[in-house]
Amino acid sequence: MTPIRLMIVDDQRLMREGLRTILEMESDMQVIGEAEDGQAALEWYEALTPDVVLMDIRMPRLDGVEATRRLCQRWPQARVIILTTFDEDALVFDGLRAGALGYLLKDLSGEELAEAIRKVAAGGALIEPSVARKVLAEFSRLASPSRPIEQQLGEPLSDRELEILKLLAQGASNRQIASQLYLAEGTVKNYISTILDKLHVEDRTQAALRGRELGIL
Repeated sequence: MTPIRLMIVDDQRLMREGLRTILEMESDMQVIGEAEDGQAALEWYEALTPDVVLMDIRMPRLDGVEATRRLCQRWPQARVIILTTFDEDALVFDGLRAGALGYLLKDLSGEELAEAIRKVAAGGALIEPSVARKVLAEFSRLASPSRPIEQQLGEPLSDRELEILKLLAQGASNRQIASQLYLAEGTVKNYISTILDKLHVEDRTQAALRGRELGIL
């Protein structure tokens, strides 16, 4: 089995070494690089092309949010998990808007982190529960209940697209969705592309959040 190749980005050396020790205990994971700030992360990503990046937020030179934004703009296939001690609202929303597929707090266990990495590496997304509550509360505040969904979407989702969106929001990978719905993976990929277009979003995490904002999840 090919291991999941990881890059750790954190300005604290002790944190980087601790994460490396924890993650390399997992037989399906390999830490292939470390970076002490966001600028170094951009340089190392081009050289290493890791499967998943664990990104701290508050770092010198270039913070984790801006580094995530630049990574995802330059390499759309990049999978970034923000791993931080902060759950401040502005940081949460900025991180997700930047393209992060995961937002986790550093007080989680090594087992929980490993499972989150596997899910994101497989194409899913994961937000720590307390953070997810903030996101949903914000979208509930911003959403306009008097405005019909049909008016918020240029073209409504079909029943099949809605079914796939619900599975996507649960963190299911394309392969898992295909297996559950008895579809080819290529077909699922095409459906997801259509869903992203209809919701006017760029990635799976944003699609799930947009679906919750609209009240269709």
